[in-house]
Amino acid sequence: MDRQFYIGVFAAIFAAFAFSLNFIVPFVIGDYSTFDFALIRHVVSAVVGVYILVITKGVAQYLTPGNWLIATWLAFIGYVGYFLTVTGAAIYAGPVIAPAFLGLVPIVLALIGNRRQGSLPWRFLMMPLMLVLFGLVLVNSAAFTEVGLDSVRSLWIGVPLSIAAVVLWVWFAIANQAALAARPGMPSGVWSALILIGGGILMLVFYPIGAAMGLFQLPKLGFGWGTAAPLYLWGVSLALVATVGGVWTWNVAARSLPVALAAQLIVSETAFGVIGGLIVHARIPTVLEGAGVAILIAGVVLAIRVFHGRRAC
Repeated sequence: MDRQFYIGVFAAIFAAFAFSLNFIVPFVIGDYSTFDFALIRHVVSAVVGVYILVITKGVAQYLTPGNWLIATWLAFIGYVGYFLTVTGAAIYAGPVIAPAFLGLVPIVLALIGNRRQGSLPWRFLMMPLMLVLFGLVLVNSAAFTEVGLDSVRSLWIGVPLSIAAVVLWVWFAIANQAALAARPGMPSGVWSALILIGGGILMLVFYPIGAAMGLFQLPKLGFGWGTAAPLYLWGVSLALVATVGGVWTWNVAARSLPVALAAQLIVSETAFGVIGGLIVHARIPTVLEGAGVAILIAGVVLAIRVFHGRRAC
């Protein structure tokens, strides 16, 4: 049981790191849009998903219309929709404010998850949550200083996108765990593959619509390697690490851990996102940013110890 617990903890933290890479996307793809990046990323991820299905024995029993429909819907909520809102938030709200708002995810998800599952008495849950909340307050305080606002384009657009990303991720986490619980025999790899393929299909369907709306820059800037190399390299790299790796490890965590703990571990995404944003903008963290990240990490460590201690009782 300890082994399964720690595998789940590692998987959740890796998923948080993988998802945090979304925050750097707008700053590494040049003149191409996040829609171009999403197209490359999700199509590559879908190809990987097809490969997983091809090499998995006895996979036909899992490829029912109901499973395809639910997996594609989850891909729409938690990957395509979440990716577009979080990268849009990073563009308009900057590299610190966007991940700071997304730090609300573990608070909301832990409260909902513990209410639904009753996995931990509330008195044991409060201290880790208070640390996380205090860390978020510090990070947000730093974000709204003059230094943090330097890279903000529009709070009126960035903040609503950040809130939308929070709603989508909480919705996805709860719906995905419910779907997995209803399918105890479904291998995590196969379920991940269905979601990846669903996300790729959604992006391909959306491409002609988005191109007509001028959301994609590929038709204008060109598909050639000479101009689109950064887009392809980052798209493939993050498809493998952030999408494939993130989907698979989050499904492992969802199977191994209570929602209330997995939710608090995903707060690591905020810490990773802030650090990545600071690296992209080549500046050191302020005292408040550094303190906020440190307290967020302390909250994660305490949550792991509390849940592990309760399991050992």
